[in-house]
Amino acid sequence: MNKKVLFITQAAAIAALYTVLTIFIAAFNLASGAIQFRISEALTILPVFTPAAIPGLFIGCFLSNLITGCAVMDIVFGSLATLIGAIGTYLLKKYWFVAPIPPILANAFIVPIVLRYAYGIGDAYWYLILTVGAGEILSCGILGLVLYFALKPIRNIFLTEQVSATANE
Repeated sequence: MNKKVLFITQAAAIAALYTVLTIFIAAFNLASGAIQFRISEALTILPVFTPAAIPGLFIGCFLSNLITGCAVMDIVFGSLATLIGAIGTYLLKKYWFVAPIPPILANAFIVPIVLRYAYGIGDAYWYLILTVGAGEILSCGILGLVLYFALKPIRNIFLTEQVSATANE
């Protein structure tokens, strides 16, 4: 398979999955606000497996924020927080145990600023860091690592098949 096609396909699939998961959790009012738990943020572990996850997560977050009616500042800066986290995860891919830290930190420090200025949430900045950070620890840290361990054996199977297919071409 052409590497560009594979990259675009993986990025699109990740963006779609992120969007669907966010819209699903938004139905329970857990996708945004001072206390948020986006199960889609578990996907921020995916840059450990493929660099296509970086644009996929960014586009997925952007679309999710757009579709769920977020403020423009949230659409832009919330998506940038996810992009920063995805790049950080990719850079730490050799150290899977700390790979969830970049998206946790990026969102914990950027999203509270967005909450205060875009939505007028008057809670103290440090309180918002704790509440957003707690949600990120649950989704990126715990669910993300569960996803990592679930995908790790499958990844090796796909890589073996991909290498075999490339060798046969």
